[in-house]
Amino acid sequence: MLALLSVLRLEWGFPSDGFRSPKAVLEIPSRMKFLPPAWFAFALCCALALCIPRVTAADPSFEQKVLPILTKHCADCHGSEEPEAELNLTTPATLLRGARSGYIVTPGKAAASLLTQLLAKGSKPHMPPEGQLSNDEIATISSWIDSLPADSLPDRPQLAKGRNHWAFQPPTKQPLPELANETATAWATSPVDRFIGAKLATAGIEPSTGASRELLLRRAYIDLIGLPPSPTDVQSFVADTAPDAYEQQLDALLASPAYGERWGRHWLDLARYADSGGFHDDLDRPHAWRYRDYVIRSLNADKPYAQFVREQLAGDELPEVTADSLAATAFCRNGPTNDDNMGNNATEREKYRLDLLDDVISTTSSVYLGLTVGCARCHDHKFDPIPQADYYQLLAVFNNVTRKDVSLDEQGVPSPYSKGAEKGKPAVMAVIDASNKPRETFVLFRGDLSNRGPQVQAGVPRIFSQSAASFTPQKNERTTGQRRAFAEWIGSPENPLAWRVIANRLWHHHFGRGLVATPSNFGLTGSLPTHPELLDWLSLEMAADGGHWKKVHRLLMTSATYRQASQGASRGAEVDPQNLLLWRMNKRRLEAEAIRDNVLAIAGTLKTHHGGPGIKPRIPAELLTSSQRNKWPIVKQEGPEHWRRSVYIYVKRQMPFPLLELFDIPSTAHTCDRRQDSTIPTQALVLMNDNFTQEQAGWFAQRVRSSAETDSLDSRARQALLLALSREPGATRVAEAADFLRAQQQDYQTAGKKPTAAIEAALVDLCHVLLNCNELLYVD
Repeated sequence: MLALLSVLRLEWGFPSDGFRSPKAVLEIPSRMKFLPPAWFAFALCCALALCIPRVTAADPSFEQKVLPILTKHCADCHGSEEPEAELNLTTPATLLRGARSGYIVTPGKAAASLLTQLLAKGSKPHMPPEGQLSNDEIATISSWIDSLPADSLPDRPQLAKGRNHWAFQPPTKQPLPELANETATAWATSPVDRFIGAKLATAGIEPSTGASRELLLRRAYIDLIGLPPSPTDVQSFVADTAPDAYEQQLDALLASPAYGERWGRHWLDLARYADSGGFHDDLDRPHAWRYRDYVIRSLNADKPYAQFVREQLAGDELPEVTADSLAATAFCRNGPTNDDNMGNNATEREKYRLDLLDDVISTTSSVYLGLTVGCARCHDHKFDPIPQADYYQLLAVFNNVTRKDVSLDEQGVPSPYSKGAEKGKPAVMAVIDASNKPRETFVLFRGDLSNRGPQVQAGVPRIFSQSAASFTPQKNERTTGQRRAFAEWIGSPENPLAWRVIANRLWHHHFGRGLVATPSNFGLTGSLPTHPELLDWLSLEMAADGGHWKKVHRLLMTSATYRQASQGASRGAEVDPQNLLLWRMNKRRLEAEAIRDNVLAIAGTLKTHHGGPGIKPRIPAELLTSSQRNKWPIVKQEGPEHWRRSVYIYVKRQMPFPLLELFDIPSTAHTCDRRQDSTIPTQALVLMNDNFTQEQAGWFAQRVRSSAETDSLDSRARQALLLALSREPGATRVAEAADFLRAQQQDYQTAGKKPTAAIEAALVDLCHVLLNCNELLYVD
């Protein structure tokens, strides 16, 4: 029989693991329809027989040898009725299912099984709590475990439940939806619009009209480079009648170095980037900025996402190790550290090391897979199909790394395996493998270092078993290859989650809300996708070419969906008040860094020097008393060296930059997928009263004076509005601003100022007001 089945597998393409799935059995007739009836019936019976699990309730060796031992010593607590820890030891099936916390048997490996480890003399904890099994009894149980086939374990309940969850299904590329009428077809300018338009038609909603050219240009500038267009940019675009004028603008913005600074900031939120370690000492990380610069350069170069992932998780394991690939591995070191208080003995230091790796595992799984794997450190995940053992398989992936600052020679070439970097010398903050021999990794029940469970090998969560077949570490003379294998799996086109996650992140930053509203949680407690077919289509498009972001930006931003106005018909507001179907564009507030950058750009003071160590602009002196270690300098007057883009501000964990903190920069303790968007009185008060805004208003006024067509109040008012709002102001707005100038001028003259000084002071006031207006703080 077995010989026949082997032939069937080879000749007619049945799965190598046999006929154990219903799908495989159902395929038998179509693959064997040409066989004689008798042979067909015989082979079908054989196949069906193999669908029966290898370990059944009628396992003679268990019934005759193992069960009497377990009944004698364990049945009081782990019998069939309400067993403790949900562990029922009365049948092989229930024993293999395990306890509430996970499996207790590793088939074929008694020594690695929690059951035998707990029964061993001197084990802590020990089972049974009172008493000790004899050596012969333990040997009998061990022999039975050693005889079990490797595939004996049934799915844990959450695995069985999770297999039907949408996020774990392979994405399928379906035909683009057909739109209902000619009007809808004419509206659609992109495949994206076909998906959006089809859902709008089903809901009976018309899409909004297109945004004006001025608004669309500002929207594109803010989205791609985080800065406003100049009046010249606006006027040129409005006057350009070329059919591809908008597309040319997008290409120019995508080619700008400012693109990487804008989108690099989004990624740094995910990577929990900071320039200091946090906790009480908040020690400086003098080389951390190289990771920030690596991210910005990578995005400007439109590096394929698969390569971007590979470098950040395993840059030291690539065939060619460079300063950039080593700097990329700081992704695994960006989290907070407390090295001065890691413990005074080996046990405490090991706990500290595992806590640091927990941060790596949690961040990596959230950022790249959209899963909260970190929740399974102490027990099976409460909601998602992630058994505790899966957490420790990922720990095994990273368990061999060591943190190291790698020195660079005069040409910038790293020496990853030399001694640590000298203080004050060029270096990169990196992780590398301690050796090419993997560290042994064990499940730790309840996350307790003293409660060791079975040994596990590096691997991916079992919910991905079918797509993880390529996880074969290739070690070399220096590394284990485990992280590279893991990174290759994440970036493989067959990965059902990674490409959905990154496509959703790009969508989120363009539309203000992801197709999945929880960008780092695609699990069972996350939001369902509003447009699942569109998400699959985008993910497959990205995976097909390795994941070039700029291609996706262009695809999304040339769509009619993106080019809609932010105001629409009342029908949409009634049927879809949250705008989940995207019948209009979402109005969005600028992030903290973009607010500061826009103030500098409008004032004409923004400096475009790229890269290098973080800058430390002025912080109110009264706040600096909290900076005990790694002190922030006292800056009495800001100058050009401080007026760089906010992505280059030094990120001090224990003292976030106040202006940015006020506008909701995220905590760097954890990865951040969505920023908060608060509206509180102190935001307006600080923008109005802070020295930074007041000083920039003065520079803004100077720019208005030098660029206005005439010295008249109307001309200056128009120029100030044009610079602040990135569009030609209407006559009413100009008149209102000119009236404000006249009123302020009169007040200053009444207070004793000379006419010229009064006019200049009034213009500063107008510029100050404009730097506080909602139209500057929001993108329409």
